[in-house]
Amino acid sequence: MTNNPIVKGKLVCVALNDSDQFNAMQAEFGEAPYKSAPTQPVLYFKPHNTWSTEGAEVEWAVTEGQPAEEMVVGASLAVVFGKECCRVSPEEALDYVGGYTLVHDFSLPEKSYYRPDIKGKCLDGSAPIGGAVVPASDIADPQSLTVATKVNGETVNEMPLSRSVRSVAELISTISYIMTLQPGEVIAVAFPGQRAAVAKGDKVTSEIAGVVSLNNQLGQ
Repeated sequence: MTNNPIVKGKLVCVALNDSDQFNAMQAEFGEAPYKSAPTQPVLYFKPHNTWSTEGAEVEWAVTEGQPAEEMVVGASLAVVFGKECCRVSPEEALDYVGGYTLVHDFSLPEKSYYRPDIKGKCLDGSAPIGGAVVPASDIADPQSLTVATKVNGETVNEMPLSRSVRSVAELISTISYIMTLQPGEVIAVAFPGQRAAVAKGDKVTSEIAGVVSLNNQLGQ
């Protein structure tokens, strides 16, 4: 396990915030048992054992004593809080952001978007964060950013924040009514709906052009 110097306390991830994925799943949302689309953000945690760093090698998952057949990766803009944030409005939410960086979420393929599973999401070292935190004052509008991911140099995903179901400010406000967020805690706000398949030894690079990048490699 590799500690990360950026995140302290909580790493909260938001699922189903890609409007392309959300709109494509409308028929599925109508099925039992839920019979409607989620009305609140779908959240999951990446616990301390998952935190890792820029440049770190990510272990290939082992399930039931055997190497996993598949792994996937998504990348998200990560909001790093600069001060305590509790029950704030969307209009004031960005005032609590200290800076922005990137998160890679390596996992087993997702089977349920309503309840991201612990087995697939809590793999050791599966959430590299970094490599730098860009001060919030340098980013006029986080919704204008685009996160692009390459595997072995080939672009596999692009996620414009403008494509989000809920904006960064809306998410901060909603989550701040669920839990108090402390300085150094992080929310990964928008992963692309289609995670990219990866293989052993793949090099994964995500970037917000001219802002920050994050580089990792899968182990063998």
